Amino acid sequence: MAAAGTDAELVARIRSLRPLIREHAPRTEEQRRVVPEVAAALTDAGIHRMNVPRRYGGYQSRLRTQVDAVAEIAAACGSTAFKTVIQAGCSYIAALLPDEAQDEIFTRPDVKIGGTLVPDATAVRADGGYVVNGTSGFATGCHDADWHLLTVRVESESGDGPPEVLWTAVPMADLEILDDWYVSGLAGSGSNSVVARDVFVPAHRALPIGPLLAGRFPSKASADDPFYRMPVLLMFCAWTAPNALGLARSALAEFTERSHRRGITYTFHTRQNEATVTHLQVAEAAMKISCAELLTADFISAIESRAESGEPHPPEERAGIRAQNGYVTRLCKEAVDLLGSASGASSLQLDVPIQRAVRDLHALSLHSFVNPATNLEIYGRVLSGVDPGTPFL
Repeated sequence: MAAAGTDAELVARIRSLRPLIREHAPRTEEQRRVVPEVAAALTDAGIHRMNVPRRYGGYQSRLRTQVDAVAEIAAACGSTAFKTVIQAGCSYIAALLPDEAQDEIFTRPDVKIGGTLVPDATAVRADGGYVVNGTSGFATGCHDADWHLLTVRVESESGDGPPEVLWTAVPMADLEILDDWYVSGLAGSGSNSVVARDVFVPAHRALPIGPLLAGRFPSKASADDPFYRMPVLLMFCAWTAPNALGLARSALAEFTERSHRRGITYTFHTRQNEATVTHLQVAEAAMKISCAELLTADFISAIESRAESGEPHPPEERAGIRAQNGYVTRLCKEAVDLLGSASGASSLQLDVPIQRAVRDLHALSLHSFVNPATNLEIYGRVLSGVDPGTPFL
């Protein structure tokens, strides 16, 4: 049972788990899912309560606290942090479902909920709900999740309109997990595909995504709470940025420590930390990470302040936050790529964490909602006065 306490105490509990998470990071990657020892320790620390409503025993942790907690996990294992990000985010989304559905889902505050936003599955209207079929990829954390928010397309009955897109809350016991997660980065996140076969979902466990993007959701209990006024898609920016920050910070710390123990082969430098080129490399990496931290702090402040005031985010600000999130990841990736390149051939060994950070940040930057180039294009379109080309702002 997770101890109650302040946001600072939650972050301190997570920080104390870094040695355990780091120790098991190679096994997490090898097994392609977060190992049970780490998953249980994080649950006991209260990480899954961050976005669960207080009325169910959750914390509703400040966004800054969530950033700090995720960054602590990422500093030890990027895959474990990414799993945490998705399950934390899906708990937030579940709190926007009709209250009847929340009563079914939040039977305990440490419930784990996974999900994706890619509408690969389909749903057909049935008496009292929907019948869902199809395969959904990238179901991060599905192995230990209790529920899954399966995104589905519901074709219009007339056949001439666009499909309605829903998040449907499905017990993981109703889904099959495919053994198809074989990747080079974030390999331990357990992002397998899941399959639904004639799964009935009652109507109260469906959340229309279109109205949600416009700030409307069916939960009456969460409707007047400023915490749940923060836009889901901007929250995803807040959850993924610390994944990049934690990886970059740990890579810098590891590089600095290793540079005192190794030389530069085929040069007269017996200690890498004494070489001028190392000074330039480590300084540039540190500056990139500092810039990423400042950008993150800026958009976290914007999200929290808008929630408190009740003022909506203008389209330019929404697009700007997406661009900032992508740029944070780009800066962190550039920093870690630089450090990885400067770490020598010995760093290619799988027991040297910096090679895993390089691969994990590459994978994170490829995520469709994080991708720096895509997010810059969207922001540039808005700044240029044309349609952003996406409703996902």
